[in-house]
Amino acid sequence: MSTSRLALVTGGIGGLGTAICLRLSELGHRVIAADLDARADALARFHERTRAQATSIQFRALDVTDHDRCREQLTAWEEELGPIDILVHAAGITRDQTLRKMTLEAWREVLAVDLDSAFHLCRHLVPRMMERGFGRIVHISSVNGQTGQFGQTNYAAAKAGLHGFTMSLARECARHGITVNSIAPGYIDTDMTRAIREDIRERIVASIPVGRMGRPEDIARTVAFLCADEADFITGALIPVNGGQFMSF
Repeated sequence: MSTSRLALVTGGIGGLGTAICLRLSELGHRVIAADLDARADALARFHERTRAQATSIQFRALDVTDHDRCREQLTAWEEELGPIDILVHAAGITRDQTLRKMTLEAWREVLAVDLDSAFHLCRHLVPRMMERGFGRIVHISSVNGQTGQFGQTNYAAAKAGLHGFTMSLARECARHGITVNSIAPGYIDTDMTRAIREDIRERIVASIPVGRMGRPEDIARTVAFLCADEADFITGALIPVNGGQFMSF
């Protein structure tokens, strides 16, 4: 049985993030849902969905692209709430364009949120986890980081890089009681995929062997598994949760 711990979930008020927060709370963990506070509509939905677990899930504003601010906030939160033993890094954005049309700004924005942020968070949390001899880190990558995708050179590069970061950090942390893993979701039924044109959505579903898009809860259950105390022999792994859309050794 896993010990009750303090978890930090970035991108915590999005569709995936909310499901992850709820699942970790159900397992007895206290959860900080970290995200930008400018998304009033998403924040309202998050508070509504987590109302029943408001005592164990709290929202905190955080810009994961700001290295110094991450250090300040994480230090303050640990002083207030105790050690952060679980990090689930789900923050991510897309700025899709073909390379010949892609602006430098679109490239840098995606790399900053989807990849640089992993360094900002882990650089401050990992030394403390090492001192305590325990930690669970889960990065949310993407099937498109494995396969590539038209119009997503920035996103695919960031998500592939995120797993390279995961594997290297896993080697550094393995003897300190810390596991570092990635999850590669396929197409998940969220606001982002619901905005896809209906005929394109139908083609996507037709390409998935199980015959449906994933649900945020599919990712949340996988996160919970990797964050368990008992999952101490799984590290440096990339777990595909894609309904069979992409299979490999």
